[in-house]
Amino acid sequence: MALGPLFGSPLSETPGRKAVVLATTPIFALFTLGAGLSTPVAGLITCRFFAGVFAAPAIGNASATITDYTAGRYRAVTMSFYYSIPTFGAVLGPLIGGFIVEAKGWRWTQWTIVFFIIVFYVPIIFAKETYKKVVSSQRAKKLGIAGPTTQIMTPAQALHYYATKLLIRPAHMLLTESIVSLVCLYSGFLFGLMYTSVTASSWVYQYYYNFNPTQQSLSFLGLITGTLLAPLPLISLDLLVYQPRLAKYRASLPPIDQFPPEHRLFPAMIASPLMPVFLFIFAWTTRPDVRWIVPIVFQGLAMCCSVIIYAPSNLFMMDTYGPLYGASAAGAAMLSRYTLSAIFPLFSLQMYRALGVGWATSLLAFCTALLAPVPWLFWRCSHRLRARIRYETST
Repeated sequence: MALGPLFGSPLSETPGRKAVVLATTPIFALFTLGAGLSTPVAGLITCRFFAGVFAAPAIGNASATITDYTAGRYRAVTMSFYYSIPTFGAVLGPLIGGFIVEAKGWRWTQWTIVFFIIVFYVPIIFAKETYKKVVSSQRAKKLGIAGPTTQIMTPAQALHYYATKLLIRPAHMLLTESIVSLVCLYSGFLFGLMYTSVTASSWVYQYYYNFNPTQQSLSFLGLITGTLLAPLPLISLDLLVYQPRLAKYRASLPPIDQFPPEHRLFPAMIASPLMPVFLFIFAWTTRPDVRWIVPIVFQGLAMCCSVIIYAPSNLFMMDTYGPLYGASAAGAAMLSRYTLSAIFPLFSLQMYRALGVGWATSLLAFCTALLAPVPWLFWRCSHRLRARIRYETST
């Protein structure tokens, strides 16, 4: 999932979003099917690796696709739902997967994924391309007129261009662009924290509340509810804060001027200091003498804050880099998100067993508190950071 955006997101800025998704999704399905049929562990790991690589472009290009066809004024409404979906899927997966494994065995988890791939792939076939350059070229060809100029390259030149420009662009942006680096660090940590919750939640409620396997699966309902509730404050703050500011800005300046993207960050500025508070409360209320519903509620509130921070921060980044390089910026975000998401579960359960839920969660809360000023930093310094951007940011 971390490596896929390195080629999927930049490629979508050349042949288009739809072409990349149509090409990579069947390969994702085949490797998932292979994982379900694998007997040796090495075969299973290999198939799962390549399934993740070819699944990632569809996820990374989704945000760029929504940005393509949604006017900036209404983008937060649509993106608030989109950004809650990856978190929702990550916490819903263990709940569904637990029942599937118990009823049919682990192989059916892979075959269920293949079924959903087929269901969602068919509508994509009939969907339209959204990337402006590709749409303009197709329209010009249909009308028999000259389209956007393209450089004619030999196969060797094309390979060199893709290898040196497109494939390394997300990694280059991650390492050289301050806005991308900070957003990716914050969102990557939030995703790692989410997978820590998914990994450790069953053990926490079994150890402190003697939950049986079915009850352990139901303990994810707090996380699920938190992700489902996140779009409500995101949309409310967009309508109450962002939209009036945008209308006032457009009334006082020429329409060609771009509304500063840091105005997207108001929800994140509220949620960033609240999230460590909810984590601390979860940490020290998870004990036998406190009802189990209390830590579940605050775990859900922390997850809700995570989405409220993650969504506007990434939308701020997408607005900053515009349609030309927004997909590459999203690819950099996926690279950091899924790299940290793979690392955190390797030590999270051991950390909880060694430190206990109180100090283990408090350690994560301290790290979250250290990152809380990031949206406020963007609010104060975004105009200076944008002046240093090396990539074209026209809308």
